[in-house]
Amino acid sequence: MTKEKTKLKEFIEAISILQWVLSFLFMGVACIILMVYLMFTSLWPLSALSFAWLVVDWQSPERGGRRTTFVRKWRVWEHYRDFFPIKLVKTAELNPNKNYVLGCHPHGIMSAGAFACFSTDSCGFTEAFPGVRPTLAILAGLFRIPLFREYLMCAGLSPVSKPSLIHHLSKRGKGNAVVIIIGGAAESLASSPGVNTVVVKQRKGFVRVALEFGADLVPVYSFGENELFQQVVFSEGSLGRSLQDLFKKIMGFAPCLFVGERFAFLPYRTPVTTVVGSPISVPKRATPTDEEVDHYHKLYMEGLSKLFHEHKVSCGLSEGHELRII
Repeated sequence: MTKEKTKLKEFIEAISILQWVLSFLFMGVACIILMVYLMFTSLWPLSALSFAWLVVDWQSPERGGRRTTFVRKWRVWEHYRDFFPIKLVKTAELNPNKNYVLGCHPHGIMSAGAFACFSTDSCGFTEAFPGVRPTLAILAGLFRIPLFREYLMCAGLSPVSKPSLIHHLSKRGKGNAVVIIIGGAAESLASSPGVNTVVVKQRKGFVRVALEFGADLVPVYSFGENELFQQVVFSEGSLGRSLQDLFKKIMGFAPCLFVGERFAFLPYRTPVTTVVGSPISVPKRATPTDEEVDHYHKLYMEGLSKLFHEHKVSCGLSEGHELRII
């Protein structure tokens, strides 16, 4: 029988989630404001040094960053995991003598499942896939923010940029698994309870990269990710959606109007199960043709659909749920 949580345990979990949500939403902005503010105080040398370090260290995020086991093993991530809870499910072996590109779906509002499973050690990825090193790739612009970039690199996060992917897949030996949330900002706008929509039909860049370096493709689906927040979803062509799309085009991410279960920011305590599918073998092609990219992209979408339908019932969905790929 599952041991009932104490009030103290529930409170610690809520605090752990709150710090993560606030970091996700405001930490980058807070770091920018702090650096600008310090420029107009007697502590301006600190700000000047931070910006100077940013210039000198500009390329570090795309060269592997400064991943630290200490941050990835923080106890706070275990409480974060237990809040929902989040679980990692393995369906096939990943050979540590190969490299991989893991496509994670759906984005949801904050990608809680992907963060817990691939950017912390709380869900047991290392034990499930010995010898394989996961790296979650996120918006490259976040690594241009002083202080915030250091926090991201310590957690093992990397920019989702071509130089960064090249580094992980060609200059760090074998056993590297780059995790890309394929749908990105566009997919986050479709996130809503009961919705299983993934944006991948026109997104083929990750397949081309996999071919260039002979990295196997692995579909990943986080069941429950879209259930964590209620979102106001604007219809296509509406003023609200047009403003979101404009913001996304300029900034690289979309502003979502969402609310959680408590205090607006706390997500619903809904289980999130991140299922890692079977690898799709990909040959190495220095200059892959469009036909090859289309072929393996089709295999990837078929693998993702198969993964969804094989595990949807065990992960809390009914047989009638369908996966919409756009």
